[in-house]
Formats: sequence, C-alpha cells, structure tokens
Amino acid sequence: MGLIWTLIVGAIIGAIAGAITSRGAAMGWVSNIVAGLVGSWLGEHLLGAWGPSLAGMALIPSIIGAVILVLIVSWITSKTSK
Repeated sequence: MGLIWTLIVGAIIGAIAGAITSRGAAMGWVSNIVAGLVGSWLGEHLLGAWGPSLAGMALIPSIIGAVILVLIVSWITSKTSK
C-alpha cells in the first residue's frame, strides 16, 4: 500500500507543478507521477526536508523541485523541437 500511496502523492505533486507552470495540459498521468517523484527528490536535495510531509515527501520542497523540473524539461523540449 505504501508504493501506491507514494505514486498517488507523486501524481498530485506533478499535477500541481504542471498547473503552476501552465504546462500541465500536455502532461499525462505517467508524466505527472515521474515529475512528482523526481521533483520531490530534487527539491528535497536542494532545499531539505522541511514543512508538512506526506508519503515520505516534504510537500513544499517537492512542489518547488517539480516546478523546476517541469520548467527545465519544457525548455529542453522546446529547444529540440525547433
């Protein structure tokens, strides 16, 4: 049950990051989960694990990390598609 809960929280974090960056419409659920999990890892390594935590992920640093990740990936994909 822990893995399912982690995937759900990762999807929510990824969806929030997509909504904040206005790039969430192009992302599917799998992309949201990946962005949430990798963004959580990135945010916690850059900012630490502070604030409220859910499923082992500090929410505020995780959302910030996911936003950074979505912006970087969007920037890279826009450069390669031209």
